[in-house]
Amino acid sequence: MLIKKIKKPLLLSLLASIFLLLGACSNATEDIKENNNDEKNTIDSEENQGGSEEMEGMDHSNMEMSSSGAVPEGLKVAENPTYKVGSKAIINSDHMEGMKGAEATIAGAYDTTAYSISYDPTTGGERVKNHKWVIHEEIPDAGDQPLEPGSEFTIDASHMEGMDGAKAAIDTAEKTTVYMVDFKTASGTEVKNHKWVTESELSPVE
Repeated sequence: MLIKKIKKPLLLSLLASIFLLLGACSNATEDIKENNNDEKNTIDSEENQGGSEEMEGMDHSNMEMSSSGAVPEGLKVAENPTYKVGSKAIINSDHMEGMKGAEATIAGAYDTTAYSISYDPTTGGERVKNHKWVIHEEIPDAGDQPLEPGSEFTIDASHMEGMDGAKAAIDTAEKTTVYMVDFKTASGTEVKNHKWVTESELSPVE
């Protein structure tokens, strides 16, 4: 009887230890799984963010932000633009990093048709999609009437490296006033005579 009394507590203690050990292993396993999942989610999130940033900047990473201010032959100065030359406006477009939200000074205002286009750079690499903007007067032999989406042409503009002379197709066409603007990016870079910002991409300075 004494042996049984001794063995029973020991047995209960041993069983309790085994259950505690199994529970600890189970918790450790769950922790490892959770950590692995957290690491995977973090990596996936970072990869997705990087991909998103890459896609956003892909079309315009080599854009020439400043220009000489020269405009194509035949481009008509806007007679009564919403934003007059010398006035201020806020840029709402994000064609390039540091542009959105910048306060711009209007350097020129012109009435034309603005096109978003896709093209294959003459320097090679992936096709650039939805580049904004090329205007009607930058398209050789475009004629007097706006071109329809899907129309193909050769670019006569050098907003970006590999753009001039590239074969392109029109994605969208918008008859509007386009503006040439001076502004400072979020990082402090001074940009002069940037081409182009459409009227819908500007808002008044409050």
